[in-house]
Amino acid sequence: MQTTFFVDLSWKLRNVTGEGRARNCEQKTNIVVSFRCLKGLMIVGLDQRRASGGDEIMGYKPIESYGVIGDLHTVALVGIDGSIDWCCLPHFDSPSVFAAILDDQKGGSFRIASLYEAQHKQMYMPDSNVLVTRFLSDQGVGEVVDFMPVQGPCEIRKIHQIVRVVRAVRGSVRFRLDCRPAFDFARRPHHVILEGRGAIFEAQGMKVSLVSRFPLGRQGDGVAAEFVLNPGETTTFILRQVEENGHGSVHDGVLLEARLVGTEALTQTLAFWRQWLRKCSYSGRWREMVHRSALVLKLLTFAPTGAIVAAPTCGLPEEIGGVRNWDYRYTWVRDAAFTNYAFLRLGLTSEAEQFMAWLEQRAVEGARGDPLQTMYRIDGGRELPEEVLDHLDGYRGSRPVRVGNAAADQLQLDIYGELMDAVYLYDKYGTPIAYDSWRHVRKMLDWVASNWERADDGIWEVRGGQQQFVYSKVQCWVALDRAIRLAQKRSLPLDRARLVAERDRIYEAIMTHGWNTERQTFVQHFATDAVDASNLIMPLVFFLSPTDPRMRGTLDRIMAELVSDSLVHRYEIGRGAGDGLTGSEGTFNMCTFWLVEALARAGRAEEARFIFEKMLTYANHLGLYAEETGPCGEALGNFPQAFTHIGLISAAFNLDRRLGVGS
Repeated sequence: MQTTFFVDLSWKLRNVTGEGRARNCEQKTNIVVSFRCLKGLMIVGLDQRRASGGDEIMGYKPIESYGVIGDLHTVALVGIDGSIDWCCLPHFDSPSVFAAILDDQKGGSFRIASLYEAQHKQMYMPDSNVLVTRFLSDQGVGEVVDFMPVQGPCEIRKIHQIVRVVRAVRGSVRFRLDCRPAFDFARRPHHVILEGRGAIFEAQGMKVSLVSRFPLGRQGDGVAAEFVLNPGETTTFILRQVEENGHGSVHDGVLLEARLVGTEALTQTLAFWRQWLRKCSYSGRWREMVHRSALVLKLLTFAPTGAIVAAPTCGLPEEIGGVRNWDYRYTWVRDAAFTNYAFLRLGLTSEAEQFMAWLEQRAVEGARGDPLQTMYRIDGGRELPEEVLDHLDGYRGSRPVRVGNAAADQLQLDIYGELMDAVYLYDKYGTPIAYDSWRHVRKMLDWVASNWERADDGIWEVRGGQQQFVYSKVQCWVALDRAIRLAQKRSLPLDRARLVAERDRIYEAIMTHGWNTERQTFVQHFATDAVDASNLIMPLVFFLSPTDPRMRGTLDRIMAELVSDSLVHRYEIGRGAGDGLTGSEGTFNMCTFWLVEALARAGRAEEARFIFEKMLTYANHLGLYAEETGPCGEALGNFPQAFTHIGLISAAFNLDRRLGVGS
């Protein structure tokens, strides 16, 4: 059934999001309402389609309703309804093959689900990134087990596969498969080739196959099938893309070849994840959540270089219907220290070593005299041109959808502190720094000593003009401080007198211009009295004692002005530095974990524990977090977010230590 009716444009929409989702957070799951403007009228489409044996609505799911699988080159997001609504191939930052999460009509998806009206449940198989989606009904119980096999580094031809093992657990279960790719963010048309072993979807420059034991029928520019599995019966579907190796095009036979049956591939993939997780040394409180966060960080790692993407998605909004929709499929230098700290604390030194090799190349570039970029492509590339995809509606009408990220061209001085802290921590817990590496680092530090007084765009990448951000100054102090400590520890050559003098000048500048005596708080930047949650980092990087009266004042002010029911906003929109954007955003999950650490270090461990435990309830059903949390506990922003899971690991480690044994 499809109904279209007209509503006068004078109807106030300020309390309605792009898909008719009310601000009072009432979840209307039985209809999907879309809004489009045409000649002064608003067309409101009521779209209702039959699926799963009943009148189920096909539309946008909550961001938190997804699980994630991956092969250390890319990931796929699998909804709790069995639909893969996001996947870029062959790499994280490649164009999408499925992007229904950004446009449920044009984006493309791959769904396998029971045709019975059923309850949906999801779980990970223990200690792995193998996802199980369950369909429970009176007629029968079915499961779809989703994973992406991880190839070894010696494989010449890289094959990226989504394996979907479908089972009838109880009773005979009727399933339906619908697969409709939409290449290059639905910009590149394709045609379908049906064969006895499945189907091939071919677009310019790319082929993807679907290997199937059941015959597939053409349905528009996709394929579909219905099939019945008897009790205990299993079947496997494989979606496959093969990277060309420079010796010609990919043959259809390679695409449709199925080397491993589902159970064999599943056994090997489970073994890979469980063997990897055994290296994790964490045994404190909240072990399961820490392990899940570690598995997420590993999933977001690009195996060929060791780089970690901030998130595997783009365009997911920080406000439903808003414009804060960014592409996070790249590696931010500022994540360096936090990522390495997390890996090293968990005993995952090989991951830290690989990431440090990637970071060292960025330090070499910085030693040439030019500022480091804020972010890079996962292969170290510097070009990230930002582009708006006007043809996509955006998640629940949240436009524009952007790919690329113009913030790569911003000046963000804090990244030098985070990079130098990563070098310092790896030297301490991993491998001592080599002399040639130190030479590159030393040149980079000379640049910091000469340029720390410049205004910059800050950690939050504001687009409203550069300021003298306190967080940036603190991290410049960190860069020089860690270099001085490291040189002293390793007896490395350094112009100590100059760096000590500049480090102390930075400290005095922050205390003089970044402190507001009247409000008893550190401020966002030198020309404002507004507070900023990024200043919670001060005791975490040992800039200031956590019990210093100035830090206590800042902590109290942040809790009074930026904290809502224990969740922390980055800053108050409309005060301080203008971010150049309209609308608002949710609370920032990383800042909430920073608050937990700051409270714990300040001797307020029980208060910190309560906030931490509360924060754990905002994870989704699989223990995953997005970048932000909305007013009703919904996930906002790109998903899953590495920064959030890094923060969880660090907060859990330090809070567990401060609570002590038996608390």
